Amino acid sequence: MRRGTRYGALLGPLLAGGATPALVTRAARGLGLPERGRYAVVVLGTPVPDAAVVEGPDADGSRWWWGAAEGSPGEVEGSPGAAEAREGGREVAVVLLGPAGPARAAARLRELGAGPGGVSPVVGSLAQLGAARRLAGTALLTCEPGSREIVRLDERLPAALLVSRPELSTRLLAEVFGPLVTLVPAERSLLVETLEAWLECGGSVGRAAARLGCHRNTVFNRLRRLERLTARSLSRPRELVDLVLALDVLRLSSAPP
Repeated sequence: MRRGTRYGALLGPLLAGGATPALVTRAARGLGLPERGRYAVVVLGTPVPDAAVVEGPDADGSRWWWGAAEGSPGEVEGSPGAAEAREGGREVAVVLLGPAGPARAAARLRELGAGPGGVSPVVGSLAQLGAARRLAGTALLTCEPGSREIVRLDERLPAALLVSRPELSTRLLAEVFGPLVTLVPAERSLLVETLEAWLECGGSVGRAAARLGCHRNTVFNRLRRLERLTARSLSRPRELVDLVLALDVLRLSSAPP
């Protein structure tokens, strides 16, 4: 994993998107990268760990180049304001993937204690890095506040749709869980926690009860109450989708249920 003024200066225009063919060719030569290949972009919400910035390929053959902080594509390492941009912004890396693909890149970042972070889908050329950076940034937005998780966009597509349209997400949350505001906070939290446990247990009331440390009838009664309050049935797929998506919005927000 490499970082430096030269790398940042060459990567910045590519990550910004819309680079001309001549610029792509010049960057490829300067970085020693093929114009076409299996690439991914990583966006971190915190400064990259020092252990991530080393020379040479990783164990699986992937090669990393760290560029400017997201939101400052022209800012390069060593230039005035670069440190401040990274401190308050997002770190961005371009990865020439090895055989294990983006899953290994995400695992490597977890091993280094990085995060939160988003990993883009695979793109086939340096010219597509701008689009990949935007998608990696969207993946980062699906990380729960305060977490250090590393997520791949392809694993979070429904949540990515939600964070891409915050005004609709806010509306969805109010429409689905709005009726819960009549309850005291402890009751609201209990119903939401029960729904989360039921979903994580594959819709099994018995397993959810074991996880929550209560009787299965208690879980059943809480779920029925949630259905009545939200006017949505867990047995109707389209209405269940509403509840699951609203739960994702709630997870990604700092607002209490």
